[in-house]
Amino acid sequence: MARTAAQQTTRTWSEVRPQRKTAIPEGLWLRCPACGKMVYRRHLEANLHVCPECDFHHRISAAERVAQLADPESFQEMFSELAPADPLGFRDLKTYKDRLLAEQIKTGNRDAVKAGRCFIKGRETMLVCLDLTFMMGSMGSVVGETITRTIEEATRNNLPLVIVSCSGGARMQESGLSLMQMAKTSAALARYDQKGGLFLSVLTDPTTGGVTASFAMLGDVILAEPNALIGFAGPRVIQQTIRQELPEGFQRSEFLKKTGLVDRVVHRNQLRNEIARVIDYAGK
Repeated sequence: MARTAAQQTTRTWSEVRPQRKTAIPEGLWLRCPACGKMVYRRHLEANLHVCPECDFHHRISAAERVAQLADPESFQEMFSELAPADPLGFRDLKTYKDRLLAEQIKTGNRDAVKAGRCFIKGRETMLVCLDLTFMMGSMGSVVGETITRTIEEATRNNLPLVIVSCSGGARMQESGLSLMQMAKTSAALARYDQKGGLFLSVLTDPTTGGVTASFAMLGDVILAEPNALIGFAGPRVIQQTIRQELPEGFQRSEFLKKTGLVDRVVHRNQLRNEIARVIDYAGK
């Protein structure tokens, strides 16, 4: 029997477990958005989703990021039972509930984050990866709560913490509730720091808005992928506010390294090595 419209909007999570595992479009070939050349899909995947022609770092999902960073079969996901709600009854062109359901079907995730315990080149670590494929990796209550719980788990077990940011910022559909996550995650990091924890923040393209304005820039060591867009507001808003010409590429990782906001710009194929090296330097 066909479902009614009302029944369709109240499907359970088990009914919408998805199909898709990757952010890269289906097909044998794809066009690199940076150099415009056609790239064989399997070559791109084997190269960690970095264009073999121009070295452009393609955006990837949280699942792909975990697979690239964690030692094989070492990742133990945590807090995956947390699911988003709609306490504000938010609606724009469509309801927030419908948006969430569509994103869950598309990505197979409950929300825009994946977190857990793993080993990175043999170093036990708490790992969080934001997922740009789910509502642009925006930080709502579930993302903030997952990050906070992961920080607290790292604090209890004296483990290094790695957070890979890839986000459009705070989620507007949750209004003030999403902004509260900025304070909550930052407070948890302050407690972690007081206990002597090591926090490695990895910034990828893009890292913007409330994520940049909170935990992403609080790392003891801040790494960034090449040419990643990193900032709070967009360049047009900044230019209109300060009424000055802005330097070219001022929100890219290489520029931020020159100004001291980023410690190192690290190619994706060296990210595992660099994280392990920093953990060893810190004696964790």
